[in-house]
Amino acid sequence: MTADHAPRDAAEVSSTTDTVPVRETHRFDVAALERYMARHVAGFKGPVVVSQFQGGQSNPTYRLTSPGGDYVLRRKPPGKLLPSAHAVDREYRIMTALAPTPVPVPRTYALCEDDSVIGTAFFIMEWVRGRVVADPLLPGMSPADRTRIYDSMNEVLARLHLVDLEATGLTDYGRPGSYFARQIHRWTAQYRASETERIEAMEHLTAWLPEHVPAEEAPTIVHGDFRPGNLILHPTEPRVVAVLDWELSTLGSPLADLAYNCMPYRLTPSTLGGVLGAPLAEMGLPSEEQYLAAYCRRTGRSSIPDWEFYLAFAMFRLAAIAQGIMGRVIAGTANDVNARARGERARPLAEAGWATVNRAAGNRAAGDRAAGHRGEGVNRRAG
Repeated sequence: MTADHAPRDAAEVSSTTDTVPVRETHRFDVAALERYMARHVAGFKGPVVVSQFQGGQSNPTYRLTSPGGDYVLRRKPPGKLLPSAHAVDREYRIMTALAPTPVPVPRTYALCEDDSVIGTAFFIMEWVRGRVVADPLLPGMSPADRTRIYDSMNEVLARLHLVDLEATGLTDYGRPGSYFARQIHRWTAQYRASETERIEAMEHLTAWLPEHVPAEEAPTIVHGDFRPGNLILHPTEPRVVAVLDWELSTLGSPLADLAYNCMPYRLTPSTLGGVLGAPLAEMGLPSEEQYLAAYCRRTGRSSIPDWEFYLAFAMFRLAAIAQGIMGRVIAGTANDVNARARGERARPLAEAGWATVNRAAGNRAAGDRAAGHRGEGVNRRAG
C-alpha cells in the first residue's frame, strides 16, 4: 500500500457538530431570522446561536442552535450569481417530496424566497447528527465498515433512481428529453462564463460529448452530486442516514449519477481524492465492477453500455463546476478555505475525462483488430 492510499487518520472524519464562527461575508440579521422562524417554523423557540459549516461550498450552510432544538439554514450566497445556480428553492422542493420515500433526507421546515429577511433566499431543515467523510477511502473505518458503508451508499442511490415520480409529484421537476444535450450545453456555458485559461482537454470534451450521446432512457430523479461527502453516516453504525446538497438535482439519466459516484475509481488521489491504484479488497472497498454489479442488481439492469461516455461526461461536468469555483475565488465570494485548490482541479479533471475517451477508443480499436484476426483465422481454416 502506497502512502497515497494508506488510510488517513480518523481525524479526517468530520461530524455534523463541527462548525466555525460565521464568516464576515456570510453574516446576516439574526434577529430578523428569529422573527421569521417564530412565524413559520412550528415549535421554534429562540434565541438562536448561529455558526457555519465549513462545507456548503456553493450555498452557505449554517447550524442554528436554539432552546427548542437545532436546525440547519441553507441560503444563496451574496453577490453576483451564475444563471440557474444556487437553487435553494429546488433543494427545498426535492427534499420535501422525498420525505415519505425510502431515500433518507433531513426534514424540511420552511422556504423563504424574500431577500429582505436575511439578504438572500434560504430554507430551514432538520439538523441530523452523524459523521461526514468526504474521502472515498473512508479514513478511520475498519475494512468491514467500509464494505457496509459502500453497500449502503449504493442502496441509497438505487432507491433514489427507483422513486415514483408521479407519487412524489415530481414529474415536472426537470425538462423532458435531451438530458445530456441540455446538460452539456449548460455546463459548457457555465464553464465559459468562469473561464480563466484555455484547457485543451475541455475543448476536446465540449466537441466530442455532443456527438456521442447514447440513446436516452426513462428519466429518474438525479441527485447531481452524489458522493460520500454529501452523505451523513449514522454516528456509530456503518450506514447512510441522510443525503445532503440537492442543489444540482433534476430529472435525467440515472447513469449520470452513477458515473459521478464512480469517478473516484478512475481518478488519482490528487484529483478529488480518487482511489485509482488503491488496494481496494484489502481496504474493504468494492471494485468498480462489483459496485456496478450491485447497482444493476438493485435496479434490474443487465448491463451498462457506453459506460465510458457517462464517466467522461461526469468528469467534464465536474471540471466545469471546478472552474465555477475558481470564478468565485477570483470574485471573492467563495465559501471554502480550500476553494482555490478545488478550482484548480478543473484542468486535471478535464484531462482525466479526455483520457477516458481516448482509452475507450483504443480498447474498441484493439477489439476490432482482434475480431478481424479471428475472422482471418476462420477463413484460412475454411479454405
